[in-house]
Amino acid sequence: MTHSAGSGLGSMALAAFFFSLMSLQVKLVGDGLPNQQIVLVRSLITLVLSLAGVWRAGVSPWGRSRGVLILRGLAGFGALTCFFYSVTHLPLAEATVIQFTNPVLTALLAAVFLRETADRTVVLGTAASLAGVVLIARPGFLFGTWTAGLDPFTTAVALGGALLTAAAYVCVRGLARSEHPSVVILYFPLVSVPASAVFGVPEWVWPDARQWLLLAGIGASTQLGQIFLTRGLYRESAGRATSISYLQLVFATLWGLLVFGEVPPWATGVGALLIVAGSLLVAGYRPRQAGAVLPVRR
Repeated sequence: MTHSAGSGLGSMALAAFFFSLMSLQVKLVGDGLPNQQIVLVRSLITLVLSLAGVWRAGVSPWGRSRGVLILRGLAGFGALTCFFYSVTHLPLAEATVIQFTNPVLTALLAAVFLRETADRTVVLGTAASLAGVVLIARPGFLFGTWTAGLDPFTTAVALGGALLTAAAYVCVRGLARSEHPSVVILYFPLVSVPASAVFGVPEWVWPDARQWLLLAGIGASTQLGQIFLTRGLYRESAGRATSISYLQLVFATLWGLLVFGEVPPWATGVGALLIVAGSLLVAGYRPRQAGAVLPVRR
């Protein structure tokens, strides 16, 4: 069965909503629990759900391209760690906007590793997105003391999370030629559970009832986001599909305003527009690549 580009972009829009819901819950629970504990519990929940998905699909959980599958899991674990940290320590809109640089980073990495042809629109999109990050971070050596900027270390962590997210997306896109989507989804928690346990278990803080509910919500919303993300990436090119994630910025801004009373400054608004513009430039091209992508098997 052949899937249309529209169905791929629609899946990415749903992924953006569920990932924004995950970010909201991480920020709510992050002021009382260690970062790696949140990653560990989230990974345990999604491991159980992912194993159930593989069982329903009736496929082997180990896959064929195990090296790339493990690399996808490691990139996902690193991205999750960085993003959870930035969400907890930055305003929700700013953390999400910086994470949103991943579409142009995905297009660049896909051009290098998947041979998806990138033209000047990708270069322009990258430049616009980086300019947007500078406006959002507002480093003192450029802006002086007239406006409060973001913490440089936390901003660097957020950018690292965006780069690792792009690496994970490119791995997923490459695995579309050989692996069932349920297996690709499984390897994320299969790698992140032991990795996060190394750090999360020694610093464990026992959650209260509210925190347990939030942790369960993080796991459920992330799993739904991963399902729609994988479907979207299987149906559309890596750079084009992830560009629709700009909707997550809209959701995050609304959550920040309604739940935390966070009103982004003008620089964040202009920076967000530049990042969205850069991502839409990337969305406007359809790269040529070597080999066909298999349709999603149900």
